[in-house]
Order: sequence, then structure tokens, then C-alpha cells
Amino acid sequence: MNTPILPQPALPRIAIEYCTGCRWLLRAAWMAQELLTTFEKEVGEVALRPGSGGVFRISIDEQTLWDRKRDGGFPDIKQLKQLVRDRVAPDKTLGHSERAAD
Repeated sequence: MNTPILPQPALPRIAIEYCTGCRWLLRAAWMAQELLTTFEKEVGEVALRPGSGGVFRISIDEQTLWDRKRDGGFPDIKQLKQLVRDRVAPDKTLGHSERAAD
């Protein structure tokens, strides 16, 4: 008798929308790399979405997590990892990224 294969729940999708005119692709790609490395089992994909008008917005499943205009600049990578962790893997430890600076 074959065991039925149950569908796996979809993993969260992170999108980083960046302004092409501002040349923020490298910043967006670096943040995507950091998130994929940290959350390799908790995230289904990280997409880079070209935009304009000074946009730099990070969303999880179409819900805005960070917006450069709303939140005042770019997130520190430590801060971004903590925000993503709180949404996708609340029990995950971030190791050195959570330690306070000496």
C-alpha cells in the first residue's frame, strides 16, 4: 500500500524592490544573499524586483516588512534578519546577529 504524499505548505516569499535609477541593485542582491543564507530552510525564495522613484521595499508574501521612505533609510542587516526571523521562524536563533555589541 502506498502512503499518500501530503502537499507541503508553501514557504514564504520575500521580495526586495529596489530603485534602478538609484543603482541599489547591489545592495538588494547582498541583502537577498544574506537572507537566503540565514533562512535557507525557512524561505521559499527571495526575489529582486526592479522599481523606480527611490523605492527600496522589502516584503514577505506581499506584506511590507521594511520601506525606505516609511522607515527612514535602509535596514541594518542584523535588524533585517531579526524582522524576517520574527515573521518566518520565531524560534530560530540568529547566533552572533543577536548578541549585543560590546
